[in-house]
Amino acid sequence: MQEIPSPEGPRMLLLRCTLEKKQSIFSEDLGRASEKRIIDHTSGRWLLEQALIRWGISDLSQIEVLRDDYRAPYLSWIPGCWRNEPLPSISIAHCQSAAVVALMEPSSWVGIDAELANRGIAENAFDMMAKGDELAHLRENPQLAIEMWTAKEAIQKAHRLGMNLNPRDIKISKPEMELQLFIDDDLQIALAWRKAGEMPRSAEDELLDKTRRVIKSGQDFTVGC
Repeated sequence: MQEIPSPEGPRMLLLRCTLEKKQSIFSEDLGRASEKRIIDHTSGRWLLEQALIRWGISDLSQIEVLRDDYRAPYLSWIPGCWRNEPLPSISIAHCQSAAVVALMEPSSWVGIDAELANRGIAENAFDMMAKGDELAHLRENPQLAIEMWTAKEAIQKAHRLGMNLNPRDIKISKPEMELQLFIDDDLQIALAWRKAGEMPRSAEDELLDKTRRVIKSGQDFTVGC
């Protein structure tokens, strides 16, 4: 495991590790997934654990990884902890040889993607990731394909919309968010972030808000035995 130097911006932490089957409290049941899928998943979730410890969260048993309606992963306090302080935004990616994780302060949504910098992308796939002038530019400069691919993946993740946001409609020149592209050793890294939107709410969030409203209203209430 090693830390990736972070660009200037909000508080963030970037880590990478080699792919291998690992144990993680955040691992999901993948059923009959392939061995490669299991290795990718457990490597990423193990790396997330290490990132949270470095971030300063000592008791990971109180945290779980959930997914929103678009299957974007996010951190949540486990029901019964009665904690609702904001947790960092997360993003996880895998390529042929490595897993990478990004944490960012909760005021932002983060997206990260990584691929081998020397990986080629077949030209017949270009029209799946670009259109119009951008597609023409890509065909004239095919060496930019892996940079464009990782950038669009990171932007999708930072929007928390997954494939509901068509890569062909994402303009790298106007990403409407912060976007950093850089090389870390053998990896092409793309990191994107934007102002955070509304997060899914838990039943405990609703109960705490209701209690606050009652207290602020001045209404008398007692606890019966």
